[in-house]
Amino acid sequence: MKLLKKGDKGQDVKTLQTALKITVDGHFGPLTEKAVIRFQLSNNFPVTGIVDSPVWTLLLNKPILVLDEIDEDSDISDEYFITEYNQTIHRYYLPKGEYVNGPITNEYIFLHHTAGRENPYRTVDHWGRDKRGRVATEFVLGGRNHRTGDTEYDGVMVQAFPEKCQGWHLGRTGSGWMNRHSVGLEICCAGYLDENYKTYFNSKCADTEVVELEKPFRGHSIWHTYSEKQIKETEKWIKFVAERDNIDIRMGLQQYIHEHGAHKAFGFHEDAFYGKVKGLLTHTNVRRDKSDCYPHPDFVDMIMSL
Repeated sequence: MKLLKKGDKGQDVKTLQTALKITVDGHFGPLTEKAVIRFQLSNNFPVTGIVDSPVWTLLLNKPILVLDEIDEDSDISDEYFITEYNQTIHRYYLPKGEYVNGPITNEYIFLHHTAGRENPYRTVDHWGRDKRGRVATEFVLGGRNHRTGDTEYDGVMVQAFPEKCQGWHLGRTGSGWMNRHSVGLEICCAGYLDENYKTYFNSKCADTEVVELEKPFRGHSIWHTYSEKQIKETEKWIKFVAERDNIDIRMGLQQYIHEHGAHKAFGFHEDAFYGKVKGLLTHTNVRRDKSDCYPHPDFVDMIMSL
């Protein structure tokens, strides 16, 4: 199928409209463009409104759910934004009352992983339903299904509440200031595995979804791997948030890797625990009882390239 964009007409446009389950008139107008953008958003394509070969391939092979009616006045710009690093971030906000209202200035960036499943929207939904209070990170990054390798949510970046607001994501540390002035990213990952590739919630991880470290980290050598897309999207996100919040990402984790090597760098550091390091950190730097994140070799390389 040929590339289609706003203004095109003809049978190919009718095929497109049929696949999108919208009115079929053969004219690629504003309504068709909005439907294409929604499809791109829901499938982690760059948001262009243009139908190229990858979009056609998925569109013609994947069932489309009937979306809310689209009209000329529909504005979907509040559903996502695109950073200067060409990263699409989907807005999927928690209910009001499930995060702390701002304005709050962030001085620290923290990396976590969920020790759960791959769907970032489901992670946000869980935070909205649980009874722990306003526990959340501002951002969640989708991953691959640990059992099947399915990539539906791989690399999908979601914002869980508005900029300058806050969610509690560190737990008990030595610095209340750090807890209230840090931005977090939750990477969807099943975490550590046993020797049979079983997760802590007793689900078997596919062989293709496993990475084995050269030596154990927090008592475990075998982990659900961070995907290539996750690592690339995390890099874009770190750069975006560092500029947005004016945080020096050379401080913290990168500095620790230079000084101690990767395994020790990802471990507990007392100066980080007390909030003395304002930069890029991982949850394991401030909590001895946590295992998010771990020193995946490609993840470490990404941190060092920043």
